[in-house]
Amino acid sequence: MPRIPRLLVDGEEAVYHVISRTALDGYVLGSDEKEYLVRLIQWLSGVFFVKIFGYCIMSNHFHLLLKVSPGRELSDEEVLRRAKIYYDNIQGKQQVVPAYIDRYRERFSNLSEFVKEIKQRFSRYYNKKHSRRGYFWGDRYKSVLIEEGEALLNCLAYIELNPVRAGIVKRPEEYRWCSLAYLIATGNRSGFICTDYGLATTREPAFEEFLALLRAFIYEKGGMKIDGGRKIPHDILEQERKKGFRPSKKRLFLMKIRYFSDSGILGSRAYVRAQYERFRRLFRSKEKVPKRVPGIEGVYSLKRLTVNV
Repeated sequence: MPRIPRLLVDGEEAVYHVISRTALDGYVLGSDEKEYLVRLIQWLSGVFFVKIFGYCIMSNHFHLLLKVSPGRELSDEEVLRRAKIYYDNIQGKQQVVPAYIDRYRERFSNLSEFVKEIKQRFSRYYNKKHSRRGYFWGDRYKSVLIEEGEALLNCLAYIELNPVRAGIVKRPEEYRWCSLAYLIATGNRSGFICTDYGLATTREPAFEEFLALLRAFIYEKGGMKIDGGRKIPHDILEQERKKGFRPSKKRLFLMKIRYFSDSGILGSRAYVRAQYERFRRLFRSKEKVPKRVPGIEGVYSLKRLTVNV
């Protein structure tokens, strides 16, 4: 049977819901694999002309909600800068050629190229880690064209609620490898997640207010049982309604605990800088500036994690 052509918008911005499943039996994506896949998506979203609205990495598949742009607003210098980031991270480090600017623009604005990069790089990582060969991903990825606004927001809620429907957690942000958990834990550090959903609003709310509004929307959707999966328990939904869907200080702290295990160095800004200079040779990551841990006064972190394999 011939493949059904994809609905890919050419030369215009467009939003897609992307889903891809593994070819292996069972739940093969563990904590390390999920963490690597998130970092890989984050890194590639800084190369390709995409904006990530949401993601959820499950144990045998992943969801992505993203906008792809033709990148016409980007200068040639910016495109070449992204090309250098990309080619510096491949085997052999290919030279960036300014004469290929149109080729770079075409590649970095292509959804299929973006997803292929994610899947191929992850396959190499997984096979190397588990000493195996062969295919990791199943059939080609599925993509759904999404209208900005209400359709986008509802699709985002569907993605964030995957772990709740699967019975893994009762609150969506308790599942570490989803965009809602990332927003709460980091305060959207580095602007990884795009929060402009294309809704008609009179003003842009502060981040805390935005987060409360987003959680309210997702929790209310999660309180409805619509597809046979599990829903957010009624008592939890009522608790959140009473609090105005604002995370408590205790919950915010618990969400940030990951920094105490994920960071290469943790402490005051001066301490992190001093220890980085001492152990510079052991840091493969290009991140050199201590980042403040949101919600924990005076504490900074610096990661050793990198997308390199």
